[in-house]
Amino acid sequence: MPTSLPLLPDSLRPTLDHHLAQWRAALDAAGLTARCGELGADFVAQLPQVLAGSDYVAEQLRRDPQLAWHLVDEQRLLRPLREGEMRELLQRELHGLQNEDELAQRLRRFRQAQQVRIIWRDLTRQATLAETTRDLSDMADACIDEAYQWLYLQTCAVLGEPRGATGAPQHMVVLGMGKLGAFELNLSSDIDLIFAYPEPGETVGGRRSLSNQEFFIRVGQKLIKALDAHTVDGFVFRVDMRLRPYGDSGALVFSFDALEQYYQSQGRDWERYAMIKARVVAGDQVAGAELQAMLKPFVYRRYLDFAAIDALRSLKQMIQREVQRKGLQDNVKLGSGGIREVEFIGQAFQLIHGGRDRALQQRPILGVLQTLAANDYFPAAAVEELTTAYCFLRDTEHALQAVDDRQTQMLPTDAQGQARIAFMLGFADWKAFRQRLDQERAIVARHFAGVIADPDEDEAEPAAPHADWLPLWEGTLDEAQALDQLRAAGFADADMAWRRLNALHDSGRVKAMQRVGRERLDGFMPRLLAMACEQDNADLALERVLPLIEAVARRSAYLVLLTENPGALRELLVLCAASPWIAEQITRYPVVLDELLNAGRLYRPPEPDELADELRQQLLRIPEDDLEQQMETLRYFKRAHILRVAASEIAGTLPLMKVSDYLTWIAEAILQQVLKLAWREMVSRHGQPARADGSRCELDFIVVGYGKVGGIELGHGSDLDLVFVHDGDPQSETDGARPIEGSKFFTRLGQRIIHMLNTQTVSGALYEVDMRLRPSGDSGLLVSSLASFARYQREEAWTWEHQALVRARPLLGCPRLTEGFAALRAEVLGIQRDEKALAREVIVMRQKMRDNLGTSATAAGTTEQAFTAERLFDLKQDAGGIVDIEFMVQYAVLAWSCRYPELLRYTDNIRILDELQNAGLIAGEDVHRLQEAYKAYRAAAHRLALQKQPGKVSGDQFHDFRHGVIKLWQQMLPTPEPDPAA
Repeated sequence: MPTSLPLLPDSLRPTLDHHLAQWRAALDAAGLTARCGELGADFVAQLPQVLAGSDYVAEQLRRDPQLAWHLVDEQRLLRPLREGEMRELLQRELHGLQNEDELAQRLRRFRQAQQVRIIWRDLTRQATLAETTRDLSDMADACIDEAYQWLYLQTCAVLGEPRGATGAPQHMVVLGMGKLGAFELNLSSDIDLIFAYPEPGETVGGRRSLSNQEFFIRVGQKLIKALDAHTVDGFVFRVDMRLRPYGDSGALVFSFDALEQYYQSQGRDWERYAMIKARVVAGDQVAGAELQAMLKPFVYRRYLDFAAIDALRSLKQMIQREVQRKGLQDNVKLGSGGIREVEFIGQAFQLIHGGRDRALQQRPILGVLQTLAANDYFPAAAVEELTTAYCFLRDTEHALQAVDDRQTQMLPTDAQGQARIAFMLGFADWKAFRQRLDQERAIVARHFAGVIADPDEDEAEPAAPHADWLPLWEGTLDEAQALDQLRAAGFADADMAWRRLNALHDSGRVKAMQRVGRERLDGFMPRLLAMACEQDNADLALERVLPLIEAVARRSAYLVLLTENPGALRELLVLCAASPWIAEQITRYPVVLDELLNAGRLYRPPEPDELADELRQQLLRIPEDDLEQQMETLRYFKRAHILRVAASEIAGTLPLMKVSDYLTWIAEAILQQVLKLAWREMVSRHGQPARADGSRCELDFIVVGYGKVGGIELGHGSDLDLVFVHDGDPQSETDGARPIEGSKFFTRLGQRIIHMLNTQTVSGALYEVDMRLRPSGDSGLLVSSLASFARYQREEAWTWEHQALVRARPLLGCPRLTEGFAALRAEVLGIQRDEKALAREVIVMRQKMRDNLGTSATAAGTTEQAFTAERLFDLKQDAGGIVDIEFMVQYAVLAWSCRYPELLRYTDNIRILDELQNAGLIAGEDVHRLQEAYKAYRAAAHRLALQKQPGKVSGDQFHDFRHGVIKLWQQMLPTPEPDPAA
């Protein structure tokens, strides 16, 4: 990189003149103009360079005219800080603190001053990359530790001092992860932290004793607020706690033993990857060293860890897919050949070899790269290239962030912004800068591609016989020749296939393609035709895939993906030929195409814990304040995993019950994150609501699933029947800057959740939500307190609402409230009822449904014609169908759970039927008949959904099941005699 700045471009002159005028006006207003000579010649000479590059520095100098004199004090703009000087400056700033508000204010003003100093030295080429990142990391260390030490003493004064088993005082250990841990912070980094304490115990000397965990949670919350909260003075650092065990759902602070147990028993490969850079940044350094020694075996295996290779290869593939999918070419961190890929190269060798080679057990990436060369893991010339590229990319990142102190790694797209970045980095113009940047990124991408490469990647795919199809696609064959070729290849309706291909060829989207895109399409189509011929039904495969090809015509990267991955193209044809629903889903959301790259993964949906962990990992890579990207990640997660479930169902590797399990688990994982996002947004806006006892709510809210999601029986395209319950005080106000009543808080929280789930974007909606099963239906409150929900269920609910309660299940939220809801459900369902009156109500409700929703031509499946091929049988609504079975189960629970509470254990029909058999209430043979009929009907409904067909079959199907269900219905719920009271 050039070591001196070029002449200021004419396009930046107005910006510089504006900033200079603003600063001078501020000096005049403060009466400081006469003292400008005290600032020195160096300051005056460097000021235009800095102001032309950084709006942030200009704004800080304008807002605080005294800042210029503060910065030149002791020549701090012209020299590096000595070791320990950063902390000394902060201690001087914090001397005489009175309260937490003052702590927050002084920390922010200190950060502003240091940020200006660091940007100044970086832009004027006085500071190396190492100095800039070290200063930023030292500033973070000092702010975290000094704030912690002050808050610890203040909290001890109120709550007492935490003690361990031996009676010794306890301090918290704060681990800095990622760039902070490696002393590599950039100008606008978040700080990733994990809080820990040595051992369980209690506080001594307070009004009442607290557990050490409770004490340190209080301190941790105060520390996060001191650093992260946005005030009129800005913020110190954005704090991200999501790398701790269990992420947002885990405790804020863990004991050392709890951390060790978690990482040894549950730690994921990505957590090993993250823990490489962990460092004690605040709190008890001695205890912190003990903690890191405890965790070291988790990070560094004692042997050559080739087991990590597959995990690293998967992580590498994830990075590559993310770059392809998200259009990150202008992102110097996440794009191809970016900072992340350099870091991956170093950390891959650390994970594999670090247990045996202690030299690799270090944090900064540049040191790791040098060790790779010195110990012959990587060629010295390659390491030199990567080092040069990494430094250039980090300097570019700092220039991008110095402009406005904004967390960005995206290159500017406007001419003014491009000229500014080129000037800041010492280039004559944007073209010269971009040429150098592209050169460095190409080097990184080349080395990244070679690291832990899959040995199969170099094996040539068997040559596909696609060359014969090029003349047909290009139109060099006449129609007769083309039809002959299509017939010979196995197309049953060659004329229709020919028309479809011509329609695509002549479509507006294809004609509007740019040259590169058209070349990609011309290279792809012969491969598609050759592989379509291999399918059992070539016509159907082609018919269903061509709409996708037309849909992605202007995003030809997808065509490259399918061209370069014949296996993915084969899976696409197989799945689309098997299911028009899958074909439609992929056409609407082609982003899921990369799921086809790994057939093993495609046909093996993950377990619930893996699902939740995968989603958590994906969200960890997104800034907490980027709600739009978080929602897009949730939508992609749903599309991708539902595709995997459907593919497994079609392949026969996933039975019906597991299909519903997986679809339900996907919904629960998404709901968990939506609730967290909505809660965090509401609390940041209004503060926390209060409980009835005056204490603050910690997510005192549950999402209750009814119907299919409650019964763990979701199907493809199912909506979610939900009810929201809270346990806050409706009248008490929240404690934030914009307080509102608790009732409004929880109502808005519910509205926010529904909005996040329902909102349609180009990526579709997450789920359709049905809230009509809440108390009083559409006319009732959107969110009920547990007390009001209980009152309604006891005093006002109809029998059909108690039937619905049989399948109600808390999906997520507050554990204490979940237990309260379960107890209430058991109480309400376990009420002793008049069985005859109950049966009458259930029968009347079922008849209404048959009249309104059943097959009218067969009186809802009750006539003799209902069993003929000329009529249709509605799997759900007709007599002997799904709803009959559900109503019998619900009647049984309402009638008999007062004497057999084990009937309340489950919410799904299959297991409730098991309990009915175990209790001797329904004969085993009858239970088996109902279960098999229920599973057969649902399996048929699933198959029809994948074929985009309504849930109806020919009337000559399922005779035995239907007759059996009708017979049991008549035994359990015979037509009642007239009600004498009527």
